[in-house]
Amino acid sequence: MIDFIKWLSTILVLIGIMLTNLNFYPLNIFIHGSGAIGWTLAGYLSSDRAIFTNFGLQIPLFLIGYINLFQ
Repeated sequence: MIDFIKWLSTILVLIGIMLTNLNFYPLNIFIHGSGAIGWTLAGYLSSDRAIFTNFGLQIPLFLIGYINLFQ
């Protein structure tokens, strides 16, 4: 199950990066944010603190984007 989450999250993160480069806002923050949440979950489930920290710290940054979008 963790491998599936990692692969799906990787695809979402890469699509999010592509959408950012193509300037597809706000779709990019939803797609990339979903991938970051998936990687955070995978890091938590596998007790991988490096992955958990890296992607876990991205979540507040995406929250800032969501807040700015909906204000």
